[in-house]
Amino acid sequence: MAGALLFASMTHAEAELVSAIIWEGDSPHFGGFSAIHVDDDGLGFVALSDRAALVEGRFLRDAQGVIVGAEAGSPMLLRDRDGAPLRGPLADSEGIAVGPDGRLYIAFEGRARVRVQDGATGRPRLLPRHPDFDAMAPNASLEALAIAPEGTLYAIPERSGRANRPFPVYRYRNGAWDIPFALPRLGSFLVSGADIGPDGMLYVLERDFAVLGFRSRVRRFARDGSGETVLLETRTGAHDNLEGLSVWRDAAGDIRITMIADDNFGAFQRNEIVEYRIAP
Repeated sequence: MAGALLFASMTHAEAELVSAIIWEGDSPHFGGFSAIHVDDDGLGFVALSDRAALVEGRFLRDAQGVIVGAEAGSPMLLRDRDGAPLRGPLADSEGIAVGPDGRLYIAFEGRARVRVQDGATGRPRLLPRHPDFDAMAPNASLEALAIAPEGTLYAIPERSGRANRPFPVYRYRNGAWDIPFALPRLGSFLVSGADIGPDGMLYVLERDFAVLGFRSRVRRFARDGSGETVLLETRTGAHDNLEGLSVWRDAAGDIRITMIADDNFGAFQRNEIVEYRIAP
């Protein structure tokens, strides 16, 4: 698999667009990417489809670290504990986090839940559920998932329920969920992805849709919800439907944010991968 170079406008002074490609694949399960995890070296990655499939791959970069393509294996379908592929509402996988021990944590939206498994093909185990999960709307529940170095999970729903209600942040540690803080809603943006960066901060990807396309925003917070900083806000149509992000540090010591778009398996959208460098 390879990627074709794509150019888009950057609209925020604190973030510099470094890479933008279209990622293509032949499998009928290739597409709909809602989350991505990039390894610490900026090369290896795993992408998650919102139709319960994982793709493991490796970025091709030039001497300046710009992504020029991607090599990847065939999509691997997520399966239940009995080995059957997930189907229907149970297959709406939206968020991914890779723990310090290599375990995969996956958040689902159709029926709000989080599961953990050993690698892409490991047998899954469901984590306990927060009582709020039962009341979440099927197409507006757990969208973003992040994990801290010590193993604490953070899950954020796509919607908060009202335009003036903050997004609750669910935290899983010591075998139970709580809600330590909430993130303010700014405008019409909704949550689509999250990650804990190498600086220990919580990065949140949001998107908004208008008639002419999508616009994206990345905000950064301390892990108590304080210190809000808007790092990036694109113009409408600059990128496609960016849904997943991964934050890592390059060899020069700069923070990089790698994001992936969901093409909804449609002919008029793109499996786009873009990467920004955050100014120190």
